Amino acid sequence: METISDLSAALASGALTAEALLERSLERVARLDPALNSFVAIDQDAARAAAMESDIRLRSGKVRSSIEGIPLSIKDNLLVRGLPATWGSRALADFVPDRDELPVARLRAAGALIIGKTNVPELTLEGYTSNDLFGTTRNPWNTDLTPGGSSGGAAASVAAGLVPAAIGTDGGGSIRRPACHTGLVGWKPSTGHFPRLWGFPSILTDFEVVGSLTRTVQDARLLDAVMRGGDVRDRRSLFERPQAASHRPRVLFVPRFADVPVDPEVETETASFADLLEERGAHVTPGELFFDLDMAGHIWWTVSRTGAASMMKWRDGLLKSMAGSSVKTMAEEGETISAPDYLLVLEQIAAFREHLAGIFSAYDFVLTPTAGALPWAAELPYPDKIAGKLAGPRDHAVFTGWVNIAGYPAINLPIGLSGSGLPIGVQLVAGFGRDDELMNFAAGLSLPI
Repeated sequence: METISDLSAALASGALTAEALLERSLERVARLDPALNSFVAIDQDAARAAAMESDIRLRSGKVRSSIEGIPLSIKDNLLVRGLPATWGSRALADFVPDRDELPVARLRAAGALIIGKTNVPELTLEGYTSNDLFGTTRNPWNTDLTPGGSSGGAAASVAAGLVPAAIGTDGGGSIRRPACHTGLVGWKPSTGHFPRLWGFPSILTDFEVVGSLTRTVQDARLLDAVMRGGDVRDRRSLFERPQAASHRPRVLFVPRFADVPVDPEVETETASFADLLEERGAHVTPGELFFDLDMAGHIWWTVSRTGAASMMKWRDGLLKSMAGSSVKTMAEEGETISAPDYLLVLEQIAAFREHLAGIFSAYDFVLTPTAGALPWAAELPYPDKIAGKLAGPRDHAVFTGWVNIAGYPAINLPIGLSGSGLPIGVQLVAGFGRDDELMNFAAGLSLPI
């Protein structure tokens, strides 16, 4: 499938119409998605009406943006007017919002065609994509395997060529790891880079951000240009961006976190990418884990569990009676956390961010694997073995969650394939607010992929 940049050029030249592009996407969804289960709702009528309007603007030279007439999928925990927003839960099966969440509203205003919603695990709290309402989403590279989660439906929709790009969310790696498992660019911006309004409750505090899954860094940049920009109603979006560094990029390369296992092919490909960065002019310093991994795990566990517990009281307790077993277990764990303990974790988050600010004053970027494991069986929540060693629920995800706690920008870049033909990606992280620096650095690598 072509990139947004390719399609935008074809639309601008008249070689392609928005209506024809939309019909191609809808035909591919109908033909290919039954084997993948990436989409949970399609809005054909509204998308066709929007495509007709896009074609009028294209013919008259009044395009709204570089994504005019481009079909997109939206993750099912983001609100799209007129489409179900189930958050992967039977309790919300009949909920249809009458308003777009702000990032979606900005995309629509820019001329994008919103064609449908993509599958998620319930409340987007798992690292794979399956729920009791819609079932399991599968990886287009091998349908026996998972695309990861929680933006698994989003990733599958792009990797299969159903749409040229998808909008997802990332609260602990939920864009970057699915992008890694499906050979895509996964963009997670800084907290506040895209303002948030009119959405579901924020059960992961400010850890979760909206981002994109695309085929190229340039496509991620095009979507970023539409969704970014401060809004006084979300004061997190009003921060001052630091000036870009003018020196040779300094990269801290951390191939593994403590003794958490990493697939050997992932290790090899990531090390080769570190060598490539050195060849391309970066100063790469190998290093070790630079924060308290147990503390980070405790922070993320506490925030996610209390968030799940809070949702059991939302909408008059509707979720409590209809939630799946995994979410109910998380909520029960959250009920054991006291208010003083939660406030202590907030202080730990502040201290964690202060510590990492020191690391990112010494380095411009941190390089790690994105995921410690290759994709695993689609029905399983996590791989129970990595590199021949027993693995726990978060071991495959160990490289990503700390970035969300910090609120930093990060990107997954696809760098190669395993011996079995599965995608492998790396993660680059920059300091808070250095989104443009990171995007420019990634775009300038001209990766041979």
